[in-house]
Amino acid sequence: MKNEFLNFLGIAVRAGKIVSGTDLTLQGVRDNTVKLVIMASDCSVRTHKTINDKTTFYKVPVVDSFTSEELKKSIGKDRKVMGITDTGIARRLNDIMKK
Repeated sequence: MKNEFLNFLGIAVRAGKIVSGTDLTLQGVRDNTVKLVIMASDCSVRTHKTINDKTTFYKVPVVDSFTSEELKKSIGKDRKVMGITDTGIARRLNDIMKK
């Protein structure tokens, strides 16, 4: 499951269907352009609270099962928070996590 998720995340990055970074992801959540938020499990407490508060309010699902190192290897950038902007890709990633 982990490898399948990370591989599909890499495909989403190459397709240009993500925004990365806390500020851009939060803006996307507010604008309803981000359909799924992926957050590193080892991000700071403040970031974790901020992301969870916004995503709960705007009803956006969050995946926080991966470390920042795993995400870095998958997307090729050192990011702790990213948002998926494509509905189909977000749905597929969510399905992979539910397996």
